[in-house]
Amino acid sequence: MNPAPEFVLQCSNLHRFLGHDEGRVHVLRGVSFEARRGEVYAVVGPSGCGKSTLLYLLGLLDKPDDGEIWIKGNKMSNTADEERTAARGTNIGFVFQFHFLLLEFTALENVMMPMRKLGKLAPAAQVHRAHELLKAVGLGEKTHRLGTQLSGGEQQRVAIARALANEPAIILADEPTGNLDVRNSGVVFDLLTGLAKQNGQAIILVTHNPEIAQRCDHTRPMRDGLFVG
Repeated sequence: MNPAPEFVLQCSNLHRFLGHDEGRVHVLRGVSFEARRGEVYAVVGPSGCGKSTLLYLLGLLDKPDDGEIWIKGNKMSNTADEERTAARGTNIGFVFQFHFLLLEFTALENVMMPMRKLGKLAPAAQVHRAHELLKAVGLGEKTHRLGTQLSGGEQQRVAIARALANEPAIILADEPTGNLDVRNSGVVFDLLTGLAKQNGQAIILVTHNPEIAQRCDHTRPMRDGLFVG
């Protein structure tokens, strides 16, 4: 497979087995996928069909048993852990169903953590960017509140700001609205997709919510470890 420049992320013929011996399961059975900047892709399907496994492979949190993954033209499928960690920090932002904030830290500190780890910006620039991102998600007045002082919807908005902190080319979202009520689900989806489109980022989103899926640019149904239709 040769990477195509118009796609920020490509994968080809991904296979993944989980478990051992009699319990070994063929979770992904040859999945291929492409994502362009500024577009939102929904991966939908029943529980256990391989959606989250695919997202973990695309996020370089796991390695495929076979197949290739390319990010911004660089093959990443089975590179060394150091390269994968560096690529994640630079190119990928994550938003999960549960926000995974460090609740003993402020909203501002949570958003700054990826920037501190990457070390690309000076400390003052990190603070400025974190303030701007929190303003963009409607939390400009709550930057110094601890995670425990924020509602569930607010915590997820902080998680979006954190995912955008290093200006990644790709946002991977696993059920990002699954833990929220209908109103907050809509707010979080609009913020995530609006900011990503504005910044020319690709979003790959796993969801069980048909209304959220319908609002994405592309919907890819998955069943038994393969895309269908």
